[in-house]
Amino acid sequence: MQIDFTTPALLFSTISLLLLAYTNRFLGLANIIRKLHADHTETPNQVYVAEIRNLRRRVYLIRDMQTLGVGSLLACTVCMGALFLGWGEVGKWIFGGSLLLMAASLGISIVEIRMSVGALDIHLKEMEQ
Repeated sequence: MQIDFTTPALLFSTISLLLLAYTNRFLGLANIIRKLHADHTETPNQVYVAEIRNLRRRVYLIRDMQTLGVGSLLACTVCMGALFLGWGEVGKWIFGGSLLLMAASLGISIVEIRMSVGALDIHLKEMEQ
């Protein structure tokens, strides 16, 4: 397989959009956490404790998703540098690593999305009571 500059460059826009989506999820969670903190300070409730546990795990997952995404972007950049220097075989391996980092990031994203459904389920259970 022949890899040139355009191959890793294709991932740049994808990774950038992915990181933007992760950042938006993080900011949304940060707002929820701040509101939940204010609500819990005003009126402590056991449901809030369950939500806080869920939110804490999700924030850590988003941190890991972002870290792997940035690692993928960095690997793409290093891959382009290797290709520029004429190190085609090294560039292929680095590009493969970049793809693995992105796949891991997306895998963690699936877990976080499933946890967000769990957070909504906490609210639904409270409403059923």
